[in-house]
Amino acid sequence: MEDRDFSLFVSKIKDYTTIDLNQYKEAQMKRRLTTLRMKKGHTTFASYFDALVKDKSLLYEFLDRMTINVSEFWRNPNRWEILESRFIPDMLRANRKLRVWSAACSTGEEPYTLAMILAELRALQDAYVSATDIDDGALEKARAGIYLDRSVRDVPRKYIDKFFTSDKTTATFKIADELKKAVTFRKQNLLLDTFETSFDLIVCRNVMIYFTEEAKHMLYHKFAQALRPGGILFVGSTEQIFSPGQYGLEPADTFFYRRR
Repeated sequence: MEDRDFSLFVSKIKDYTTIDLNQYKEAQMKRRLTTLRMKKGHTTFASYFDALVKDKSLLYEFLDRMTINVSEFWRNPNRWEILESRFIPDMLRANRKLRVWSAACSTGEEPYTLAMILAELRALQDAYVSATDIDDGALEKARAGIYLDRSVRDVPRKYIDKFFTSDKTTATFKIADELKKAVTFRKQNLLLDTFETSFDLIVCRNVMIYFTEEAKHMLYHKFAQALRPGGILFVGSTEQIFSPGQYGLEPADTFFYRRR
């Protein structure tokens, strides 16, 4: 009965939101959602689904738990330093009008990190910076651009001084309007929606680990096709791509892959 209850929930969620939970690792997903369902006082997924439909805040919480909205500025700083000192300057030597995309951008830390780097390299004004996520609540926070102090702990001091306004009363940092205006945020289901193309850089980090192998395979193909030849895919520190050649990619550095 429990398996049937969850299976029906997965089917109803797909019909209601277009999100296919079958493409996420089942054990992890079911465990997280069961904990959330019980926390909200629902003994079955059937009653939990009915509550999600009636209460938008519950739906946002479900999406937040499903997508694991954990993000930081400059997560794994040494990888961002390589992007800043090597890959983006190489791109700019070939083309001053870069197209970059932060896929599954969560609450906006990664696309704003990209925007800071581009601004520092005097390339932001001419760049197209796209940021997408499936979670409306996360996108609202990203557009607001207000972050707790722990989110900015790895941001270099020069960027803190230049691109943030601190509020000591609330211990928050607000992103500069220059960066907010430069990033285009929109809703997107990576597993279902078509991708824009001709990107110089795609950043998709710490997301693929939640998908099944079949979903990962599909997404790496889609990401590769969304890059221009020579473009770079930047993945998370636990997401090394084995046999990248099957996607038309080749290693460019640790956690960076170039489209052939």
